[in-house]
Amino acid sequence: MTVKSDIEKAVAAAQSALGTYAQFASATDDPAAKQMFQQMQQDMQRHVNMLNNRLNYINSNNKLNQQQQATQQVQNILSNKK
Repeated sequence: MTVKSDIEKAVAAAQSALGTYAQFASATDDPAAKQMFQQMQQDMQRHVNMLNNRLNYINSNNKLNQQQQATQQVQNILSNKK
């Protein structure tokens, strides 16, 4: 696995947890539990933001990734001409 794919998986997991905490917060009538889930949701949003920032950095600064993207673009162009 590459760092990029690991981060992509971490983003997906963090987004899933974010949604779960939001759902729990809206489903409870217990004020203390609601506050806890909202705090966890905010924490997870920070995690998602950090991961996305790192992923954006990798996408824009990783030479190998840029080469792979260029190769994919050429392949897409060639397949569209068929």
